[in-house]
Amino acid sequence: MSLVIDLMRHGEPVGGRRYRGQIDDPLSEKGWAQMWGAVAGASPWTRVVSSPLMRCRAFAEALAAQHGMPLEFDTRLMEGGFGEWEGHSAAEIEAASPGAVARFKADPVGARPAGAEPLEDFHARVTAALDELVARHASEHLLVVGHAGVMRMALAWALHMPAAHAYRIDVAPATLTRLRIDSAGARLIFHGNPRAES
Repeated sequence: MSLVIDLMRHGEPVGGRRYRGQIDDPLSEKGWAQMWGAVAGASPWTRVVSSPLMRCRAFAEALAAQHGMPLEFDTRLMEGGFGEWEGHSAAEIEAASPGAVARFKADPVGARPAGAEPLEDFHARVTAALDELVARHASEHLLVVGHAGVMRMALAWALHMPAAHAYRIDVAPATLTRLRIDSAGARLIFHGNPRAES
């Protein structure tokens, strides 16, 4: 078995940077440009798997159609829910609750916003999706189009690190990250794409 999984974060959505969670905003023109720029005409993949949220789904559909690749959607690859922060920018959250964003970044388990999906649940659903992909597509090269949080959970899964520590990893819009999974386990080949605009 030698499976390669490329993880790709969506580009900028309409409305700019904010804690969207599961709000289904589409990509902006800039977001589309970021994602096409990140793949830069390359198509090494045998299959595309995507979050069903529109900021991932629309690009996954376009890329798969362009290259004639199989495409599937998995609700387990949706972004983690941010509860009362959903739809708000960091500045808006700070204005309402000074220091809240910094506390969350320092302690994403104990300082989650009210109503947010528990980190343990988020990690469990993402890793279940990844385990299934490994079992079903053991010798393929997959492109998984998702979200910053999903990519962090995937890295925690691959590197056997605590899920809370994954929030120390920056994931810019349209970032590409490559994992290789074989009989020796999972390895991080690269994280981040120099063509992706932050």
